[in-house]
Amino acid sequence: MKFLVTLAMALGLLSLESVVVKYLGLSVTRIDVTVTIVAFLALRANTVEGAFSSFAVGYLLDVMSGRPTGLFIFLAVFLFLLCRLAASLVDVRSGLGFALFAMGADAGHGLLAAFFSWMVSNGGAAGIASSLTGLPLQIALTGVAGLLLYPLFKRIDPGNDRPQVGVLL
Repeated sequence: MKFLVTLAMALGLLSLESVVVKYLGLSVTRIDVTVTIVAFLALRANTVEGAFSSFAVGYLLDVMSGRPTGLFIFLAVFLFLLCRLAASLVDVRSGLGFALFAMGADAGHGLLAAFFSWMVSNGGAAGIASSLTGLPLQIALTGVAGLLLYPLFKRIDPGNDRPQVGVLL
């Protein structure tokens, strides 16, 4: 049941994100709500359920983004595993802590997306430069989204505050 709720929430938030980005006129950057979902899954879901949900969230982003096929699917699962590892090192129990955690995850996600897009594109350095210019604003907007979405995420999954220590896989 948690998978279906995560999928519906990701679809709704991606649709809302696209409307807000278009309404605000943000052509260079975006609000990365999918990273906040994956970061919260890394904090609360078990490994198999979180990886599968991250795959589905990445697929939805992949379909809606127009970037190379499979990029965001790979990055969502990879980011889930990295955040799962990072969650055993940091303590995230507040909305501000979650926003900072999501901002760090979004920085890694944005850099990896730019790197892999550069590897497969014919545009060369111009393509990576255009995606990196909006990255600081994207990280800041993702932090604001994480701060606003944290109470909703906690309401959907009020489970334990930390994953089991030393359990990555």
